[in-house]
Amino acid sequence: MNQQKPIHNLKTILTFIIPSLIGLLLFITPVTTDKGLTIPIAIVSKALQSAMGGSIQLIVTGIVIFMAIISVLAAIIRPAFIRKSHFLTALLNVSGFWLLMRVVGAIFITLTCFNIGPEMIISENTGSLVYNDLLPVLFSVFIFAGMLLPLLLNFGLLEFFGTMLTKIMRPIFNLPGRSAIDCIASWLGDGSVGILMTSQQYETRFYTQREAAVIGTTFSAVSITFSLVVISQVRLEHLFVPFYLTVCFAGIMAAIIVPKLPPLSWKKDHYIDNTPRHPDDEMIPQGHGVFSWGYHQALSRASQATSVKKVFIDGLKNVIDMIFGIIPVVMAIGTMALILAEYTPIFNYLGMPFIPLLELLQIPEATAASKTIVVGFADMFIPSILASSIESDLTRFVIAALSVTQLIYMSEVGALLIGSKIPVNFLELFVIFILRTVVTLPIIALMGHLIL
Repeated sequence: MNQQKPIHNLKTILTFIIPSLIGLLLFITPVTTDKGLTIPIAIVSKALQSAMGGSIQLIVTGIVIFMAIISVLAAIIRPAFIRKSHFLTALLNVSGFWLLMRVVGAIFITLTCFNIGPEMIISENTGSLVYNDLLPVLFSVFIFAGMLLPLLLNFGLLEFFGTMLTKIMRPIFNLPGRSAIDCIASWLGDGSVGILMTSQQYETRFYTQREAAVIGTTFSAVSITFSLVVISQVRLEHLFVPFYLTVCFAGIMAAIIVPKLPPLSWKKDHYIDNTPRHPDDEMIPQGHGVFSWGYHQALSRASQATSVKKVFIDGLKNVIDMIFGIIPVVMAIGTMALILAEYTPIFNYLGMPFIPLLELLQIPEATAASKTIVVGFADMFIPSILASSIESDLTRFVIAALSVTQLIYMSEVGALLIGSKIPVNFLELFVIFILRTVVTLPIIALMGHLIL
């Protein structure tokens, strides 16, 4: 009892409640707009994007080019002011692969910005798609999400809900309860928000390597709003409710099955500093119930938030890390993935093994459908675009639902995961993508037969 008294005071209670409520309002609370269901953080991000217009692309171009130049200089010269700063060292002193990605991103964005160079790089379906459609969204989301994520992370909210939700998340998914908040933020708002939350939690030793990899590849769900865009593209918006229920059910089954298989099952339950997770770290002490222990944990966390200035600085570092560290990688990897999808037959060949499975599941136009299955790894929206010319409602339904449940597409989520510190690489992401496809396709096909 003596240990609890110092944190059970009005100041600490208000420090927990007020920022946490604001965080819930911004990141979790659903808001209905004329374009569908969303969250306030997405609304203000879109407002910033609209207000800045085309200037966002020019700013992002400058950032990507600057990061390539400064990273090369940091690798060659290794100036003292970078070596003396842990933050700048982590941001600029990257491995050879990431340095190459920053340089490639700078080349791609320069060619696209000035509309010069090979058509395969700058076309509206490759570099221009990433440059004009994705990067402005990420830029505006990163600014607000980065600055305001401390409201969710630093004042006890995740400790409070995490303790209570562990009774559900740990037995079913072998994950901490706080991971449910990541999923809700993605589901209502944007998958990139969930990845940013997961990365932050991993870097601060709240998630182990396995947990971060599983959450990032499994629970960064596609938002309701974008799901509506996908189903509208295949002209089946009148089936949105059964479509989204199918997506949720297939997604839950994939979340249970895929993490039990390699490569996710091979990930260590060690934190970022390679220390192991203690098996008793989620036990509720005697004398406490789930609610009271969650409340105590939340107040303990809130009592550590002593300075508004520190919270602001942490938020600013988040923004810089996201915009300067991740956007160049997204430009490079996203463009390369779309070039492969648009200008090579590789995804058509990779889809051929699915033809017998599609025929077994009695999906009409199986050959046409197979060409859309693996191409979703490049970009989630491409399968729906390709499927719009397919006559069968059932086939279009299956393709649309599958593209949403596959979850990992390199033009955004995959590039974000690779650009973050979450321990997954390109090959692992492709294997997870295929596993999610194999697990969810029969479920979606069955639901499609029942609905249509």
